[in-house]
Amino acid sequence: MYLLGYDIGTSSIKASLIDSENGKCVASAFWPEKEAEIISVRQGWAEQHPEIWWENLKYATKKILTNSHAKSKDIKAIGIGYQMHGLVCVDQNLKALRPSIIWCDGRAVPYGNAAFGSIGKERCLSHLLNSPGNFTAAKLAWIKDNEPDIYSQIHKIMLPGDYIAMRMSGETQTTVSGLSEGMFWDFKNNEVSKDVMEHFGFESSLIANIVPSFAIQAELSPSAANELGLEKGTPITYRAGDQPNNALSLNVMNPGEIAATAGTSGVVYGVLGNINYDTKSRVNTFAHVNHTAENTRLGALLCINGTGILNAWIKRNVAPAGCSYSDMNNIIGQIPAGSNGLSIIPFGNGAERIMQNEDVGCSLHGINFNIHTQAHLLRAAQEGIVFSFKRGIEIMEDMGMKISNIHAGHANMFLSRTFREALACITGATIDLYDTDGSVGAAKGAGIGVGIYKDATEAFATLQHISTTTPDPTLSQAYTDAYELWKERLELSKH
Repeated sequence: MYLLGYDIGTSSIKASLIDSENGKCVASAFWPEKEAEIISVRQGWAEQHPEIWWENLKYATKKILTNSHAKSKDIKAIGIGYQMHGLVCVDQNLKALRPSIIWCDGRAVPYGNAAFGSIGKERCLSHLLNSPGNFTAAKLAWIKDNEPDIYSQIHKIMLPGDYIAMRMSGETQTTVSGLSEGMFWDFKNNEVSKDVMEHFGFESSLIANIVPSFAIQAELSPSAANELGLEKGTPITYRAGDQPNNALSLNVMNPGEIAATAGTSGVVYGVLGNINYDTKSRVNTFAHVNHTAENTRLGALLCINGTGILNAWIKRNVAPAGCSYSDMNNIIGQIPAGSNGLSIIPFGNGAERIMQNEDVGCSLHGINFNIHTQAHLLRAAQEGIVFSFKRGIEIMEDMGMKISNIHAGHANMFLSRTFREALACITGATIDLYDTDGSVGAAKGAGIGVGIYKDATEAFATLQHISTTTPDPTLSQAYTDAYELWKERLELSKH
């Protein structure tokens, strides 16, 4: 038996086919092979056509079936992970009325800010656990105000993953986790937020039917099955946004556990066991995939803009010509913890939410021409990124999260021993690396939803563990001292 998982990303659609008995990935594919187009007709806007996601998904599915030689009748469930916060609007015929306004589009910020002021900061934070910000609800408000003809035709609104599930089944559905990431969910009253709906003047009928994250949500329709080359009636049994889904793929389900990524940007996603929020709204809090009214499981999400993008900039502009990332990591290992007093503030990719949207930029501090070399610059950049992770984790700790373990994929900056060592020492957490990704997680989520696995523990029993990094007590003080110096210099960067 097989399980099919999709990751509906901004750059491509990735699919993975999992053997449900041994948990191994038998085939994976992505499409397009070049990054998918983002439409940006104005500065700060970002859109994609939902139909393109569907077409790319069909190509990825065809590659999966060709490469695996699996029979479609042996695929027992489908799971979907997807780019968060996007808005898709469909009419009565379930046709998309306009391109999707995706997660990185900034046009709705004034609408979210106005709602924050009108509804009230304390009420928003205590009920929504966030500011309405630039999330899905605010994007819908922009359409209502600026494209009234489109708004008047809307039958249902959905997130990107909900749209894909609708194309597969003909059913318009969403989840509590999805509604929470769109700022539509009231955690105190355990219902769609009346405050948000009334403030923006949204009709309740726009909200799709709510289904559990893990369940037989719908079945593949005959027409969709024909387009995909799959069996009609195949159940769709799981869906979640990319960060909750990434946490699931790393088996991060319980309070105190953290899923981290460090690609172009960095994400720290920690699980809370009680309803809480950051009073300064520096992190976002959403319903995790296993959240219920009876069993609180929230995902506190911190995004750091200047992560891998800084490391890549350093590689292009500072590292020796022809130096690979592996070579660069070896060079860094020759420099002591703390980079002999050199610090880099890594926020050179725009304003940071953990800095309350203050754009402090990227800066170099403490350089000594008699001591510091090219290698010091390479190491100080990685340490600066680690310290930004620590800064965010401290916010989560202030929210009551006790952090003991960080799970991450064996990729990107986590391939650097120095990066892992510094992060373990400065946080006191054990770091475990695994061989997995979002489409694999979605496939295993589908296995939970259809009942092949009784829970996440069973689903991820075969998760391939790569390595463990524990705090080194002989280095912890050096990293602590370097972090304190980094924080002082961060404050100077604000002025």
